[in-house]
Amino acid sequence: MQAIRNRLYYSVKPLMSYASRLAVRRWYTRWKRARVHDVWPILPGSERPPEGWPGWPDGKQFALVLTHDVEGQAGLDKCRQVMELEEQYGFRSSFNFIPEGEYRSAQEFRQELTERGFEVGVHDLHHDGRLYSSRQGFAEKAVKINEHLKNWGAVGFRSGFMLHNLDWIGDLRIQYDASTFDTDPFEPQPEGVGTIFPFWVPGRTAPSRKLEVQDSTPQTQQSSGGIHPPGCVEGYAELPYTLAQDSTLFLLLGERSPDLWLRKFDWVARQGGMVLVNVHPDYVRFTDEQPSSFTFPAETYAQLLEHARRRFGDSFWQPRPNELAEFVRKHKPRLRPPPRRICMVTYSHYLSDSRVKRYAEALAERGDDVDILALQPSRQAPAREKIGEHIGLFRILRRFGKTEHSPVSFLWPVLRFFLKSSFWIARRQVCKQPYDLLHIHNLPDFLVFTGLLPKLTGAKIILDIHDLSPEFYASKFSARETSAPVRLLKWVERRSAAFAHRVILSNHIWLERYAARVGTHAKCSVFINNVDTNQFRLSMRTRHDARPVILFPGGLQWHQGVDIAIRAFERVSAELPDAEFHIYGDGDMKERLIELTRQLRLEGKVRFFDTVPLSQISHIMANADLGVVPKRADAFGNEAYSTKILEFMALGVPVVVAATKIDRYYFDESVVRFFEPGNSEALATAMLDVLRDEQGLRQGMVARASEYAARNTWERRKDNYLELVDSLIDAKSGLGPATCMHSAPVASRQPSRCSRSSVA
Repeated sequence: MQAIRNRLYYSVKPLMSYASRLAVRRWYTRWKRARVHDVWPILPGSERPPEGWPGWPDGKQFALVLTHDVEGQAGLDKCRQVMELEEQYGFRSSFNFIPEGEYRSAQEFRQELTERGFEVGVHDLHHDGRLYSSRQGFAEKAVKINEHLKNWGAVGFRSGFMLHNLDWIGDLRIQYDASTFDTDPFEPQPEGVGTIFPFWVPGRTAPSRKLEVQDSTPQTQQSSGGIHPPGCVEGYAELPYTLAQDSTLFLLLGERSPDLWLRKFDWVARQGGMVLVNVHPDYVRFTDEQPSSFTFPAETYAQLLEHARRRFGDSFWQPRPNELAEFVRKHKPRLRPPPRRICMVTYSHYLSDSRVKRYAEALAERGDDVDILALQPSRQAPAREKIGEHIGLFRILRRFGKTEHSPVSFLWPVLRFFLKSSFWIARRQVCKQPYDLLHIHNLPDFLVFTGLLPKLTGAKIILDIHDLSPEFYASKFSARETSAPVRLLKWVERRSAAFAHRVILSNHIWLERYAARVGTHAKCSVFINNVDTNQFRLSMRTRHDARPVILFPGGLQWHQGVDIAIRAFERVSAELPDAEFHIYGDGDMKERLIELTRQLRLEGKVRFFDTVPLSQISHIMANADLGVVPKRADAFGNEAYSTKILEFMALGVPVVVAATKIDRYYFDESVVRFFEPGNSEALATAMLDVLRDEQGLRQGMVARASEYAARNTWERRKDNYLELVDSLIDAKSGLGPATCMHSAPVASRQPSRCSRSSVA
């Protein structure tokens, strides 16, 4: 969409007067300024030096680089005055001229510049905003730009309007490019490089895309000046500007003083970065000119130069861009991968959703910025919350408990959440830095379409299938597979899968079923609910009384079979009078379960608790004597993988599990105690056997289960998730983590082989 917008603007630009164009840009820039205060003029994280950064020469604190883009004849006429101003303060700069624009820079004048210690660079070709209209078009223009570079003896380039493509620029015979910035959301291409340091862009060892460059005129390497042709190994230095452009600051935003320049200058200096400014002589107003809304006083620029000398003296290095490029070429500092901007959408309570929480924390741990759109579990929970430095939690819809008993009562809040999420994301995408990737969690599947606008602007989409929607609906509302709602959900499932760039499923059985149904096996991966050892680990137990506590933590829906466990506990309570059954969670079955407890006269023995955050539930689970996972083996529960099993195992708590298809797939009797699904008597027998441990099997089962959990931790798996995210954003091709995860060996019933599921 951004490319379309830019192409449209530069097509109609020749038809608009300068005043009208400036008026439109002023309105847009001032409207946007209020929405980007958190990323401009200072971008958090941009102060991190590149990899291999050696520090400035001679121990200097920072570098100051002065550059100028000359856009018209008026600017060309003022160049000498700008030079004289800089010479007063002992500075030298670079002047970039348009080679085929509305004016011509005389060879004699360019020679005068260099003789006075200044530098000459090439500024675009025509400066019409069409340099990057197509790959083939750029390759053709690169031939002409290279001719001008050679004729002028220039080694530096800057494109018009700061449009950039660091791969394509490799077609130019340059030592450096200066077409980027650390942060500038007001530019037509607002994506910056996120650093206040120069860095090295490696050259290509071969043409990057044969079809794209096949018509380019072959170039030969020049032996002088460190200049290399396309396809060379050497590369070039990238010099981003780090102070706001004068046109943005004074013409568009209407600033009357250099204060914003000076504040950013001081911040960059404190960080030891590069202060690089781009001043257009066209917009500088000297004393012999009439005041104009299209210019700013030369005294403003003079204050910047004076500030540098007065405040910092000789503590900084003031190279010309070509000198800086030579320094960068020598050390080749590499740009660190910029923090990714990720948005997660989940129709759940984030702090108690271990699957979503693991993903978000893994991204935040490496420095990515993650926004979470989720539900508000209570009136006390804030609508907006900052979790650590990199996670923003936005609770955009209230949902107190899970009490929907009909399809309509379930659908209505979901639709409201969908609409709110879509609007929220679209507004962020337009007004803030756009997202690189959206990770959408079902249920429902159609939440994936909240990423419509970001996808149109280049963001990647992951759809994470926690539960298969048709099976979940059929189980929850007792619907037949041939019913209209189930058939509609299968249609939505196919459309949602086709929309996503990647689909993640929570177990291997669902992978086969889902992929066969939607026809997207090639872009499906499996991430089971691996245990997070930061939350669930041994040695967390603090209770040491003799009262046996059985625990179920999770959703209270029909397929979870908690009623079966309550009926089984009636016998357990009769044989172990001190035993208690603690149930943590919410769901549409909760009231019926409480009523069943009354009917069985188990009040005080069966105790219900609200859902608690993961940080609390892990301690609660660690203090249980037995965990129970009593799922029904219906169409949904039979194949729904339970996170609770691995969590109990990691905590050293034995667990009794219904012998469903999915749990038989991943576990065996050496690590869990199975019982026949739906059979409350069999469950009671299993619970009593483990609690009494008459055969002394409990300790061995717990030890083997702990080893199994250690082989299936999130720590072992999260790198695969991060690689998947990076491969999507970077649009990597060929086989890699994103394309082959699903094809790794899947787990069998034996724990030794099941451990491979952690990397499948």
